[in-house]
Amino acid sequence: MSWYKSALTATLSALALGVSSLSIAVEPEKEELKFGFIKLTDMAPLAIAYEKQFFEDEGLYVTLEAQANWKVLLDRVITGELDGAHMLAGQPLGATIGFGTQAHIITAFSMDLNGNGITVSNSVWEEMKPHIPKQKDGKPVHPIKADYLKPVVDKYKSEGKPFKMGMVFPVSTHNYELRYWLAAGGIHPGYYAPAKGDISGQINADALLSVTPPPQMPATMEAGTIYGYCVGEPWNQQAVFKGIGVPVITDYEIWKNNPEKVFGVSKAWADKYPQTHIAVVKAMIRAAKWLDDNNNANRPEAVKILSRSNYVGADYDVIANSMTGTFEYEKGDKREVPDFNVFFRYNATFPYYSDAIWYLTQMRRWGQIGEHKPDSWYMDIAKKVYRPDIYAIAAQELIAEGKMKASEFPDFTTETGFKPPQSEFIDGITFDGSKPNEYLNKFKIGLKKGDSL
Repeated sequence: MSWYKSALTATLSALALGVSSLSIAVEPEKEELKFGFIKLTDMAPLAIAYEKQFFEDEGLYVTLEAQANWKVLLDRVITGELDGAHMLAGQPLGATIGFGTQAHIITAFSMDLNGNGITVSNSVWEEMKPHIPKQKDGKPVHPIKADYLKPVVDKYKSEGKPFKMGMVFPVSTHNYELRYWLAAGGIHPGYYAPAKGDISGQINADALLSVTPPPQMPATMEAGTIYGYCVGEPWNQQAVFKGIGVPVITDYEIWKNNPEKVFGVSKAWADKYPQTHIAVVKAMIRAAKWLDDNNNANRPEAVKILSRSNYVGADYDVIANSMTGTFEYEKGDKREVPDFNVFFRYNATFPYYSDAIWYLTQMRRWGQIGEHKPDSWYMDIAKKVYRPDIYAIAAQELIAEGKMKASEFPDFTTETGFKPPQSEFIDGITFDGSKPNEYLNKFKIGLKKGDSL
């Protein structure tokens, strides 16, 4: 582990020294590019890099194209129909280890922190409310834990009625956050057993989770097919806007400042077009900074851009509800959540190995990784998929060109790729990315060493 950290530090230090003298970047090998995205507000760095001509500043002529779903998006990156895409943080990891589609996908850019929520139907909310502590003004005490949902799920089970919830994809942050929240409240979200051909994720489940595309979440819940869901914006606020459901918690409250989406490309594409890749990362870093500049002063303009039909296509007011520092839970209960969407602050764009390892621990916890793996395996996969070395080159070029300041980035001469141990989870369990198996052993619900299905 110490070797691993020191190796990264040495690499980033060499890059920092080698690139700091650059004044003009190398021309990109490929100028015309097509990138995919899903209609969610966290695709914003792509939209802003395009609209503010940051891509053009790098000599890139980019087309942005909405995709039908996460699987189609990933498949098109693998086939080369797309040069890269807005991806779920778990997608490059899942593809590289062969859960679902097998392909070596990498990321050198983290697109945002936070941005998701868990919403329940109005009827489930009414059943939860008697169990939730109240403030003096009668409003619920936050964060709302799954402990208060458990009596509702138990009641459904006793009546022989499956409690169904939606999430966007098996390797999505939303799946792992929803599972984390449920399990912290004593509700088993079920296991996967790919070796046995069972990839439903519903083995031993108290709550049955299934895939629903983000824009279809509200309508699917309104139809009664699911009783709640975990999704990115604007589809939680849409439920409030339409009066069909109540967002009960944000992912910021489940895991403070969690990584959410990444920009993914195939390893083969990155190897073929290295300077193009660096140029893309440079443009997106500038876009992320623009989104967070001056205490989010640019967010109203960003919301206007995102509300266009070719991007997210939701009402301005719905997108603004979360993008401008607030979040509405029960209708009329709007609260300040200044960091609900973070694009650049807190080194949000840096691809930390420890973030990759958290996702891998959750894949193991719920059976997507069927057998025990040593800590070294987690480290090796993180290094294979997450590429802070490429990010560092992009950052150093921006600094050399006077477009960014060194103080706006991690110190590449000392950066290890691992965040300090993080304790701000809803269950109070501390995550240390350098000790994945020790972390897994802390959970009451989930697979541990020696467990298999």
